[in-house]
Amino acid sequence: MSGREGGKKKPLKAPKKQNQQMDDDDKAYHQKKKEDEKKMKEMQARAAKGGPLASGGIKKSGKK
Repeated sequence: MSGREGGKKKPLKAPKKQNQQMDDDDKAYHQKKKEDEKKMKEMQARAAKGGPLASGGIKKSGKK
């Protein structure tokens, strides 16, 4: 009998990730991404409340 029969195979270990040095462009990009996520959450919260997303515009009446 071989040792392969039965049981669960162990997954291979993934190599460890090396810490990458972040330069100013990377920091600015991540900062902007966080701010965009904050804005999106605020917009979603406002939409959930039923408030207007954009004010103004043409409003049509139900009359014809």
